[in-house]
Amino acid sequence: MGTHLFDDRHITWRKLEGFDQISYYIYEIDEKNGNVDVLTKFAPNQPIMLHQHKASYRTFVVQGELRIFRPNGELKEVRPVGSYVISAADGEPHTESAGDEEAIVLFSNRNVKEGIYEFLDDDGNIAAVLGMTELKALFEAQKAEEKAL
Repeated sequence: MGTHLFDDRHITWRKLEGFDQISYYIYEIDEKNGNVDVLTKFAPNQPIMLHQHKASYRTFVVQGELRIFRPNGELKEVRPVGSYVISAADGEPHTESAGDEEAIVLFSNRNVKEGIYEFLDDDGNIAAVLGMTELKALFEAQKAEEKAL
């Protein structure tokens, strides 16, 4: 049957400073309804910073597998390609990465007020927040870059 990869050649992947393990592409920000849809590409076996989702969200694994780790590094869950998972806000802090191959995952954040992600340091203190304001600025920069191409 062979491996089928998602064709992402027409996506202008962007990087967030300090997060070398992931790339992202924002599809939509619907501030009125509090929805933010972001496609995220995870590097193999390179967990991102410990964080907590501050809004409910859905994930759809488009390619590869998404691995979820507890704060102590223990593997909590593996979401294979094609999986669709609904998660509540304020769940357990965790890290995420692809498995042995690059993963592409759609995150559909719902009912966003301001905060979407809180990134935590090794002591569990908030080190950075990525919210609606920051994502709107990133989305505007993305659209401006695409327009210039």
